[in-house]
Amino acid sequence: MKILSALATLLLITGLSACNAPEHDPNILYSDEHKDPIKQLEIDKVPAGNMPYQKLFYVPVYSNIYVDEDNPKVMLSATLSIRNTSLSHKIYITKIDYYNTKGDYVRPYLTKSIELPPMGTLNYIVEKLDDTGGDGANFVVAVESSEKKTKPLVETIMIGTFSNKGFSFTGQATTIEDSGGKNYFGTK
Repeated sequence: MKILSALATLLLITGLSACNAPEHDPNILYSDEHKDPIKQLEIDKVPAGNMPYQKLFYVPVYSNIYVDEDNPKVMLSATLSIRNTSLSHKIYITKIDYYNTKGDYVRPYLTKSIELPPMGTLNYIVEKLDDTGGDGANFVVAVESSEKKTKPLVETIMIGTFSNKGFSFTGQATTIEDSGGKNYFGTK
């Protein structure tokens, strides 16, 4: 019995000594100061010069959905995700405007343009309790680049819960031609 007890103690000590914190991976960038990643991407002005790629994207947002007549509305949180799919070129996000179900302008999401590096991602969250957009809210996003063949991925991801079930779905952006008379691009 003493041998089994000693063996169990030895195994316990060996097992606990193997539980070390993972080493710092030099390939991962950690922020010691926990800086706001969006503020770090802000620029005062889009670089002057030719920007042959200038597109406006309409991106649907579902702030809530209707489930049934007993529970008419389920609130959702949504993430606007803008991804630069280029391996070598930056893209510039010059406007992100939020509109409600009636098509009324609600608010801007940018105060300065964003320079998104190659393969970079920019995310904005519409909180679950923010119902200013309603069930038919949308974003208008302006993207430009010095590379004509740019293909950013712009989408929304909505998540929510109902009863004891969780669900998520995406909304895909579509390009629009009408700027409504607004100057969405930093270089015009």
